[in-house]
Amino acid sequence: MTELLDIVGQDEALARLQRGLGGQRRPHAWLFVGPVGVGKRTTALAYARTLLCKQPVRRPNDGRIERLDRDFSLAQACGQCEDCRMAAAGSHPDLQLVYKELAQYHEDANVRNRVMQELGIDVIRSFLIAPAGRSSSRGDQKVFVVCEADLLSTAAQNSLLKTLEEPPPGTTIILLAQQVEELLPTTISRCSVVRFGPLPREFVVSRLTEQGVEPARAEFWAGLTGGSLGQALRLDQQGMYDVKCDILERVGQLTPAGDAELGEYLAKLMEKLAGDAVARAKAEAGGDLSMNLAKRQVTATLLEIIGSAFRDALCLASGAQLPVIHADQRRCVEAIARRLSPTHLADAIEQLSEYETLLWRNVNQKIVWDNVVITCASAAPLRV
Repeated sequence: MTELLDIVGQDEALARLQRGLGGQRRPHAWLFVGPVGVGKRTTALAYARTLLCKQPVRRPNDGRIERLDRDFSLAQACGQCEDCRMAAAGSHPDLQLVYKELAQYHEDANVRNRVMQELGIDVIRSFLIAPAGRSSSRGDQKVFVVCEADLLSTAAQNSLLKTLEEPPPGTTIILLAQQVEELLPTTISRCSVVRFGPLPREFVVSRLTEQGVEPARAEFWAGLTGGSLGQALRLDQQGMYDVKCDILERVGQLTPAGDAELGEYLAKLMEKLAGDAVARAKAEAGGDLSMNLAKRQVTATLLEIIGSAFRDALCLASGAQLPVIHADQRRCVEAIARRLSPTHLADAIEQLSEYETLLWRNVNQKIVWDNVVITCASAAPLRV
């Protein structure tokens, strides 16, 4: 179990939280903002365990967090008391995770039967606002961690404002989000914002190899995800490395004339991977992931893989001294760099960034993927 002082690569966030733990006016509403997989949820749970622990451990900073004085008193959960054991097991009654799939446990059958694409007002009222108003079960502290707060609907955020501003005594609410801009200004203004940055690439590679990921794959995922350990592990465990190798081989072999079959292949691949994601969500969480949302997520991943290969090619073609993400398939990257000029490579990168938006607008998927192939082959202008 990762405790608060075990968190690596997020010293600025830790400094903010430790100041809160050491102060008399600790924020009661936090907004953790940063990329997927860089430790927001891990930190939130470790912080929650520290709040709930009846005998938290304290020690001098002594250089552990550079942003704090050396004699600053750092705190974390003891990890031994009953509250710590319950929190670690996920059974502490005063520590609640709030996420959209909780809709399946709602008392209203109409809510249970919906496919949730957002974190709606029904979930927030039933699983945060109502229990926040009840007394804590084991002491004077209650903690609610809202996962994917970016998905909070406008109605859900408006319903939560009063609780964020004036929560019951001892209640702490932590919102986890990727982009602060996705939330209403009224929500943001009621929270203490803590920003999480990408993890060091060397750290991500080290942790991936510790998990049994081959070094070449670990280097690739660390580069592609921009320092997101969680995302790197998830994509590797889903078998996406073999998918990326196959795609890059096909894109590297393109000629300026393109490949009529590649667009159909990519469209079918997206459908298959989205179907796998829906099935996996059902098996792992017992909840429903809509096919449309799954397609968006898969499309974003596939386009990022392709786009990163073209960014690598542009670096090679222009002589930029930057790490090559696809170093494991450098031959394919070099083939792309030979096929297109630096100007055309830059055009292709810009065009690839537009395709995800087009798919979200319900443009015919086959047409979009055909255009992706045209872009990869010749950087010709969009035809949709």
